[in-house]
Amino acid sequence: MRALDTNILIYAEDRASPRRETALDLLQSLANGPAPWAIPWPCIYEFLRVATHPRALRSPLPMSIAQSDLRAITASPSLLLLTETERHLDVLEQVLRDSGATGSLLHDAHIAALCIEHGVSELVTADRDFRRFRGLRIRDPFRD
Repeated sequence: MRALDTNILIYAEDRASPRRETALDLLQSLANGPAPWAIPWPCIYEFLRVATHPRALRSPLPMSIAQSDLRAITASPSLLLLTETERHLDVLEQVLRDSGATGSLLHDAHIAALCIEHGVSELVTADRDFRRFRGLRIRDPFRD
């Protein structure tokens, strides 16, 4: 199963991004396809934070538009939203031991742990920091 990181959602939304077409095509393909795919819940909140932030995007979205677009994405019948289970602390501890992540990388470690916990084999992201997490194949759709 594949999961999408926040930056793919942002690129798909940002009309000024040269990466928009690739990200939007990927998002639509997953959302309209029969194969299960996932978004970790922390990426949902981060999407809302970045998409509506006046210093993050040239044309930030009003919260109502960001929420509406998010509602459309999460309507995909093949989407799984990843959240913590009773195993989360054990998985997170292993991810932290293996990666040595601290400080600001803990947000990424949380996302990686959720993916591993739910059996996600591939995280689609343009963020190279995720390569430090074992047990998760990283695919950058803008380089691959």
